[in-house]
Amino acid sequence: MPPANLRGTVRFYLLDHETPLGKAIDIGLLVLNLLFVVVLVVETYPLRPATADLLRTAEVSLAILFLVEYVLRLYGAESRMSEATDPYTVADLLAVLPTILVFVVPGVALAFVAEIGFIRALRVVRVLRFYRFTRDAEFFFGTVSDNTLRAVKLLLTVLVVFFLSAGLFYSAEYAVNPDVNTFGDAFYYTVVTLSTVGFGDILPTTAAGRWVTVASILGAIILIPWQGSRIVREWARRDRVDVTCSNCGLAAHDRDASHCKACGEVIYQEYDGEP
Repeated sequence: MPPANLRGTVRFYLLDHETPLGKAIDIGLLVLNLLFVVVLVVETYPLRPATADLLRTAEVSLAILFLVEYVLRLYGAESRMSEATDPYTVADLLAVLPTILVFVVPGVALAFVAEIGFIRALRVVRVLRFYRFTRDAEFFFGTVSDNTLRAVKLLLTVLVVFFLSAGLFYSAEYAVNPDVNTFGDAFYYTVVTLSTVGFGDILPTTAAGRWVTVASILGAIILIPWQGSRIVREWARRDRVDVTCSNCGLAAHDRDASHCKACGEVIYQEYDGEP
């Protein structure tokens, strides 16, 4: 049950995954976040003026909703300083900051703000909001295993690396590279490059585009194996038994081990429930 005070109630429902209202908030935020990302992608394609205006209105509306969520999370947090410096909360703020700047700078239209290089690049950070949904194993549809959660994080990491790389590459190249006209062109280049296929039909023409490519490759080399190794370690533990060597303290031995493989001490295990 939620606390009696308003602040505790706000915190409860923003973290809750079991009550009908908590589930509705989770599903609503997930759908709105998907729309927020889709708008960013669609805006890079040729559109009719009426459609472009509709997307700008939708982006502003979504940014305001997420800003309200950000304020509510700070209001309901037990420690507001800890919440404000939390990586998930920082990503939430960075995701809406470019659009909110429209209201901070008088007379600046959203279309103009979107043309500023660093602002456009910053907009792709909104994809990081999806990590909030993998913060724990509790979801609106139930609880998943730790291994499933790790697999979801691995898949999300791959998608985030591709999306961030494509967005940053598009921001650096779209105005000067004739081969990069839409987000789809940048995403194609990113996938081809990070998969080491390298057809060579799209090449970076700016220094920023080259540095984005280098950073993307390094990020993929570091982040994806790091997430994947956690899954592999978990699978490896499933084939071991929880026995600790009394001599050296090594735990999680192979099922067929009668001696510790680190120091040679005799260990005693159970095989299929029998010693």
